[in-house]
Parts: sequence; structure tokens; C-alpha cells
Amino acid sequence: MKLIIAAIKPFKLEEVREALTAIGVRGMMVSEVKGFGSQSGHTEIYRGAEYAVNFVPKIKLEVAVGDAIADEVVETIGRTARTGKIGDGKIFVLDVESVLRVRTGETGETAL
Repeated sequence: MKLIIAAIKPFKLEEVREALTAIGVRGMMVSEVKGFGSQSGHTEIYRGAEYAVNFVPKIKLEVAVGDAIADEVVETIGRTARTGKIGDGKIFVLDVESVLRVRTGETGETAL
């Protein structure tokens, strides 16, 4: 099993969710986060004053999937979230040792 963590631009969330649902992903966790990478923030003007925005708003997706579809999920997120501009995000893939579905007590891939 794999845990796929993706940081994407907020306006891409619905498009990515639809694409993942279409390939059979049944659930995901979504968080609003802030961060920076190579873009290192930016400057904005508010009421005539310029100020630095050091952290950029992002959406963090967490998707747990079986090994068989992990590569397809990564490819789908990457393709769907891509704008071709700086700040498109990152995707991390981690191994998952175990999963327990609290309601039923199921474990392993059946708990996903």
C-alpha cells in the first residue's frame, strides 16, 4: 500500500478530484496549507503599500491506495494539476505498513 501526498494549486482541486474518482479512487483527505518552494513567495500591494507574501496557499491531498494503482494515481494527479507554471506543486509517495478501518475492524488493502 502507498500513501500519496500531493501539494497542488487550490483552483486545481476539483479537477484533480474528478480525475481521481474516474480512475477508481474512493477517498482522500484534503487540507488547506501554506508553503513555499522555488517560487519563494511573492509581493502584493494592499491599500497602496507593498508587502511580501512568504507563504503561498496550497491544497494538500492525501490518498491511500493499493500498490497496483499507485503509479496511475501519481500520473493522474501530475497530469491534471499541471499548469506549466512555477508553483504547480510536488507529489510524494510513501509506503504504508498497515491500515485499520475503525468501523469494521478490517485491515490491509481491504480497509482502504
